[in-house]
This record gives sequence, C-alpha cells and structure tokens, in this order.
Amino acid sequence: MPTIETASSALPATRAIAQPNHRPHGRRLAGFQRASLLLGLLAGGSHALVAASEAAPPLREVVQRALNTSAKQYEWMLASQPLQGRMPRTFEHGKLVTVLERDWTVGFFPGSLWLLYQGTRDEKWRTAAERYTRLLEPEQRNTRTHDVGFILNCSYGNGLRLTGDASYRPVLLTGAVSLATRFSPTVGCIKSWDRAPTEYTYAVIIDNMMNLELLLWAARHGGDARLREIAIAHADTTLANHFRPDGSTFHVVDYDGATGRVLRRITHQGTADSSAWARGQAWALYGYTMMFRETREVRYRDIAEKVAGFLMGHPRLPADKVPYWDFDAPGQPNVPRDSSAAAIMSSALFELAGFATNPAAAARYAAFAEAQLRSLASPAYLAEPGTNGGFILKHATGNHPKKSEIDVPINYGDYYFLEALLRAKSAG
Repeated sequence: MPTIETASSALPATRAIAQPNHRPHGRRLAGFQRASLLLGLLAGGSHALVAASEAAPPLREVVQRALNTSAKQYEWMLASQPLQGRMPRTFEHGKLVTVLERDWTVGFFPGSLWLLYQGTRDEKWRTAAERYTRLLEPEQRNTRTHDVGFILNCSYGNGLRLTGDASYRPVLLTGAVSLATRFSPTVGCIKSWDRAPTEYTYAVIIDNMMNLELLLWAARHGGDARLREIAIAHADTTLANHFRPDGSTFHVVDYDGATGRVLRRITHQGTADSSAWARGQAWALYGYTMMFRETREVRYRDIAEKVAGFLMGHPRLPADKVPYWDFDAPGQPNVPRDSSAAAIMSSALFELAGFATNPAAAARYAAFAEAQLRSLASPAYLAEPGTNGGFILKHATGNHPKKSEIDVPINYGDYYFLEALLRAKSAG
C-alpha cells in the first residue's frame, strides 16, 4: 500500500477544464481560475509567488508523462502477457487474471486501448482496440446483466466516437435494447442482478447509473425514444431511494418487484450497510454528472455536487485524495486504498467543473480532480513499465468483504485514469 497520510494538505492551483467530446464550459472556468490564482498569489505576497514558481510541474507535463508511461505499460502487456484472446482483469497473487464471458469488466481493456489511441493517435492502438472490441460482439444480446452499458460503451462506444466505423452502431443499438429488457415500470429501475429470492428480490446497485449512458445515446441515434424515458426513470428512482441526507449513497436498494416498495437498503461490497463504500460514491458522482450532461436536468447536477461535497470534505479522506476502500472501514489508516475510486472521482470532477454555475465551486472541483490525478500519476500509484502485470495503476480494491482483488491493479482503474488524463489534457 502507499504511504498513508491523514493530515489535510493544500490543493495545487489548477488549470482550465474542458471536456473532450462534451459541451464544455472551459473558457468561463479558465477565466475564473486564472483570476482566483492571481488573487491568491497577490494575497500571499512575494513568498507565494516564489513558492508558485518552485511548485510541482505543470499539469500538462504530468499528464503527458503519465500517458507515455501508460502506453509503454500496455505495449509490454500486449507483447509479454498471455492474453490469448481474453481481457486482462487484474494481477493477483502473482498471476494475470483474464476474463471474457460473463464478466462485467470485459469492456474496459479495449476501452483503454481506444483511449490510448485518442491520446497518442498511434495507429497501433487503434489496431489493438479494434481486435479486442470485436471479441465483445456477442454481448449486444446479453440480457443477463445491467453491465451491458459498461461492456459496450467503453469498447464499441469509444470505437464509434473515435473512428466513425458504422459497423459499431448497430451493436450499440442492439445492446441498448437488451439492457432495456431489465427495466420494470413498477419499480422504476433496471434490475442489477438475477439472484435467488432468498438473497435479493429486485436488487438495484448504485453502479447501475453508469449503464444509463448507453440508453441515452441510443435514443438520440435511431433507437426507441422509450430508452431515454427508462434512463430518466431509473435515475429519478435511484435519486429518491439511494441517497442519505449527507450526500452519500447506499450500495444496494432491494425492492419488492411486485409493488416497487423499498424492502431494505444494504451493502454488498462496503464494510457495513450504513457505510460509504468509496467506489460506490464515485459511481454516483460520475453517473449523475453524466445524466446532467445528457439531459440538462438540474436535479442531476445538484445531486452530483452534493456527492462531490461529501467526498471532498470527508474528514477521513487521506491527504493525497486517494480514498480508503470504504470511508468507514475500521482500522484506518492501515487499510487498503482504492485507486480505481480516485480515478473515477477525478474524471467525474473534471467534467462537473465545467457544469457548475458557481465559479468558486467549479474551481474547487477542478483543483481536487487535479490533486487526485497528480497523486495517481506519482510513483506511489503509477506502475513502472514491465511491472504490475502490465496494468497502469497500483493499489485498487475490488471486493474487500469477499477478500477478492485487494491492493491490486484492476482494469477499470486503468480505464478511468486514462479518461481523467485525457480530460485534463483537453484543458490545454
């Protein structure tokens, strides 16, 4: 695990934020950030000016170095690891774990290859991304899981966005229809898991917010308009039933499928039903920021900002802004971190900064996202090429209660780290 710090630390000054491929507010935010930085330096006098000149390297340099390291790492993975037409998921107990069928993470590796192509424009990444994306074509008809959005959006969605390959479009549209089969108008949500009634009745997890983007995309690109209605219904039902007054979220809400009544609010991967599982909070932040981007409904931005406030101001957030696997995990500070949660948070906050109407809040989100990204791009979390099983980030936590994937690299951590780098890079 990385060195643990618990004291607060000052956030570095941030650069302007603009979101690639989404409607940015970068110029307004950039002007505020430059002004606030100047005022802060003037208020601090000459000592502050000298300190600023001797501060950490510019974010653009940090981002470029991290992208270069990430590319070298994945080059090594592709050349040296026995993938054999499967997707690398983690490196645990000294062994590479690969997956393909019936695994919710299979879209993240091809997605990361697409993001490396976006960041470098090197055709070798496009070639690799196309190869691994095609392996997921059968997933378009997968009605067994809510994770079709993760699986197809990261792979085929990025492929279509970056290349315009028309053959990707029908796969995404079919996948959206498959995902919609899991929606219940009675509950108002897409069912997350098919489990025995003795375990769950109609489980909906906060992670599911991430899959709604596929439905919204499909409704805009030739799919049934009902797909948008399903996404909004799910987001609204989750907004009503998943959140606590402080802005944190439960992991699982179990509904009565016949009546839509909430039966219980529990955890599956957190330390307790009442705890704040770190990655779950990150999914909520990202999911509702995305919902605001796609719908412009203010209630979604409002809850995203409330979650951001909970996370950024949490008294048990370490100084490097990389959270413990659960904010309420016992034994702190000697418990595992979750670098994947930090990567998701950083990417989401870069985007939320462009949507905030309060300039001070926008600057706070951008500064916090930068601080997290700098931590993740440091040797404490960024692996040296040829180590870490070929994965980019160290120190993620998958499912701590099940003693699975603890303090290891995980493919979704890499994906959202690369996305955060690209969002930071787009700031110029």
